[in-house]
Amino acid sequence: MKPYVLLNSAMTVDGKIATSNASMKISGKDDLIRVHKLRKKYDGIMVGINTVLIDNPKLTVHKINAKKEDNPVRIVIDSKARTPLNSEVLNECAHTIIVVSECAPSSDVKKLEQYCEVLVCGKERVDLKEALCNLYDLGIESILLEGGSTLNFSMFREKLIDEISICIGSKILGGYNSKTLVDGEGFSISECVSLELKKIEKIDDNDVVLTYTTVY
Repeated sequence: MKPYVLLNSAMTVDGKIATSNASMKISGKDDLIRVHKLRKKYDGIMVGINTVLIDNPKLTVHKINAKKEDNPVRIVIDSKARTPLNSEVLNECAHTIIVVSECAPSSDVKKLEQYCEVLVCGKERVDLKEALCNLYDLGIESILLEGGSTLNFSMFREKLIDEISICIGSKILGGYNSKTLVDGEGFSISECVSLELKKIEKIDDNDVVLTYTTVY
């Protein structure tokens, strides 16, 4: 068994989620509240190590009324145990699980274990299927996936995403090196992921939230 996984993100009309080296504000206040309501609803919230290194997010419920116990378990996919010890995800606001691979330096793993729970899955890179099964066994039955683009691709490739909720902000970013919703190696035409549209919602005057389920 694995947790139910919802990929949530905001992107520009041309499919960008960030510049090549920095995050950006894409959607408005109403969408931010929507995201924090989702966080409060899910058991876990997952990001990749690049998101931690670039954005240093808290990954807590703090834009709406919430108690400490309303925060989801923070999950970081970090094959080589590179999460800085002063990261916001290692504060005491919520429980955190760092998922590493067997190739992660043992000294770095031991340091992380002083601040959070560490889960070892996979040899050279984190085995996402194994990780999700282990997370389910730990009582995490639903996960809100918040990127970034490389982890999004890996999760799609392993057919681990069940639903997608995308806020399309009324902006154009452009740029050859700007981050898209899904980067990575990409799929062939025959292997690309098919989606079924479930809901369209206008938000923040000029933005729209699209909800899809995946069809594998």
